[in-house]
Amino acid sequence: MSEVRYTEEDIKTLSTRDQMRLRPGMWIGNLGDGSQPDDGIYTLIKEVLDNSVDEFIMGAGNLIEVTVDEQKRVTVRDYGRGIPLNVLSDAVSKINTSGKYGSAAFKKTVGLNGVGVKAVNMLSESFVVRSVRDGEARTVSYEKGIEVNDVRESGVNEKNGTLVSYVVDKSVFGEYEYVMEYVEQKIKTYTYLNTGLTIKLNGQTYVSKNGLLDLLNENMTEEPLYPPIHLKGNDIEVAITHGTGYGETYFSFVNSQHTIHGGTHQTALREAVVKTLKEFYRKDYDASDVRTSIVAAISLSVEEPGFDSQTKTRLVSKLLDPNGETTIRQFVMDFLKEHLDNYLHKNPETANILGRKIAENEKERKAISGVQKKAREIAKKVSLNNKKLRDCKIHLNDEKSDRRFDTMIFITEGNSASGSITQSRDAMTQAVFSLRGKPLNSYGLTKKVVYENEEFNLLQAALNIDEDIDNLRYNKVIIATDADVDGMHIRMLIMTFFLQFFPDVIRQNHLFVLQTPLFRVRNKKQTMYCYSEEERQRAIKALGANAEITRFKGLGEISAPEFKEFIGENMRLEPVRLTKEDPVHDMLEFYMGKNTFERQGFIIDNLRIEADYVEDLI
Repeated sequence: MSEVRYTEEDIKTLSTRDQMRLRPGMWIGNLGDGSQPDDGIYTLIKEVLDNSVDEFIMGAGNLIEVTVDEQKRVTVRDYGRGIPLNVLSDAVSKINTSGKYGSAAFKKTVGLNGVGVKAVNMLSESFVVRSVRDGEARTVSYEKGIEVNDVRESGVNEKNGTLVSYVVDKSVFGEYEYVMEYVEQKIKTYTYLNTGLTIKLNGQTYVSKNGLLDLLNENMTEEPLYPPIHLKGNDIEVAITHGTGYGETYFSFVNSQHTIHGGTHQTALREAVVKTLKEFYRKDYDASDVRTSIVAAISLSVEEPGFDSQTKTRLVSKLLDPNGETTIRQFVMDFLKEHLDNYLHKNPETANILGRKIAENEKERKAISGVQKKAREIAKKVSLNNKKLRDCKIHLNDEKSDRRFDTMIFITEGNSASGSITQSRDAMTQAVFSLRGKPLNSYGLTKKVVYENEEFNLLQAALNIDEDIDNLRYNKVIIATDADVDGMHIRMLIMTFFLQFFPDVIRQNHLFVLQTPLFRVRNKKQTMYCYSEEERQRAIKALGANAEITRFKGLGEISAPEFKEFIGENMRLEPVRLTKEDPVHDMLEFYMGKNTFERQGFIIDNLRIEADYVEDLI
């Protein structure tokens, strides 16, 4: 075997700009095409907004104006203090340059490392920053991180503040589109966490008067059992209520940063609620009985917070007080012990409703405990790796792995489909779970069925969500079924399973549907995969009328080599999401309930058959 040469020429030193552009994922996480709320284009908006919100936190400016225009240019204008003019260029172009390294000018802010807006600059084809301070202004322009213009002005008649305007670089991100719903949600969240702050998005005004109480009311998909408990103190705000379903839902924040993967403060909240309620009711409740159906939010203000990565999705630091070291856990525990206990004593009606809910949870848990124990034993005995689950090597709870957020599991039906995905997957991060036939319609059933039904029991065991959603082994749970009637039915049954018993998988943005192509259009030189009739027509136009057209009738017809095209970098995923506007109970009752004739009439009234589709089938 010939030896591969390795010399001094193979060792390279990259500039910060070149390194960011070569490995953008290190700085902003997933790139994506804008179809997912955590895609890189939204991270860039957040990095710019963080700086403007930090100005508000420091008492400088209560208005931020944001626009996203038709040319995909994002502009953020705040009315804070404005970046000092002499260091404006350094502040947006030199890594590790920041006003937040222990400076009194910024405390309890989310910006920490002097990285965020530099990444926006380096990853944009056009980037402009303008600062106005007391009639003086400076504007610096960049192209792909390289400075192209620098203009100073005097006697300007503008309010103090900073403007950042940019268009992300397609050569880095590829084709992308902004989903304005995702941008709107980020902006709403900033206002919930910063009462008194007004943000305008394309002229629409967003402001919150009640903080986390508004957030809870906006995000709950069902009526709460009791009016949300809203508690505020120095550097902490908490809102708590319970719903009627299963699972736990948490929204956690530090210095206006949405810590979507939780961390120290969220764990402390869960502990504190259980401990406080057990002491209040003077009963040794099981923790799961207290937390089932809980919907809660927590926001902390912390000096020098520690996060597990540049994207700041998980808090890992301690909170220091003037008298020594107090952990965040103890800080949260002490706050809840005092304020939640006081609230329940002052509001006996809420206390009675909450007590009855915990008792109902306890009763159901005990009723299924025997079945649950037996089901766990069965799940352990079954050889998952050989029969149902082709596991991957890295999992979401592998905190030392920088690829843990790349982990995913495909839930598919049938040996041929699961076999093709298994052969073409990345075995490091992609797992496959194979269903046998159509799963049970679980709507209206109790959680006991999860343990009695073999498919559901083994699926929850594979996901590791039996006892706690925080133990989920994969960042993305992907439903991969055929695009025909049977496939759609299986997809609905799987979604019903999660909606009914594990809604947190959806609420925490873990559940997706894999989009697979309906057509393959190819000639001797090129192959195009099409996900709709419109894409097929465009492919025929591009490749010529004599191109060969294949219609895929199921996943089993797609070969393993072709599957690499659909579950790799070009994978199209449709997120399954829940918002307050989604009447979950009503939808499940209509589509999965026993109203057969009503649903049948709806299907007949809404049935549409495309002529071209019929030709393909013929």
